[in-house]
Amino acid sequence: MGLLNKGIAPARTLTRARILLAADERKTDAQIAASLHVHPATVERTRHRFVEGRAACALHEKPRPGGRPKLDPKQQAFLVALACSDAPSGRGHWTLQLLADRLVELGVVETISDETVRRALKKHTEVVATQAVVHRVGGSGLCLAHGGRAGSVC
Repeated sequence: MGLLNKGIAPARTLTRARILLAADERKTDAQIAASLHVHPATVERTRHRFVEGRAACALHEKPRPGGRPKLDPKQQAFLVALACSDAPSGRGHWTLQLLADRLVELGVVETISDETVRRALKKHTEVVATQAVVHRVGGSGLCLAHGGRAGSVC
């Protein structure tokens, strides 16, 4: 009960604690689901986890793996080096779309979006900002090929 009184745990953890307390009071899955506004399958899974691994397994989620990175460290380094190089002839600066297109053209990646390029460069803002290699909009964003803003650099 201490977990519910503190009020600092994540909402999902608190809901699972409430499910287990209601289950301890001999309420059915349907009653618990209705009173806590959760799906009956959530109640069933929480009870099942509790039986399998005790309270800690029932209350806390396992870490989620997340998606595979689009660029490995070597590809990211290549992208930064490319962004730090001179812009293509006829261009005053690199745009995110030009960088994405060049990565595909050079065979570094099979496909990549300008948004992925923006996120990768954002991780390396110090290098990119000091080199002033990507067109900055209003001093705080990157310029996409179509002229729109891509987000904050710093």
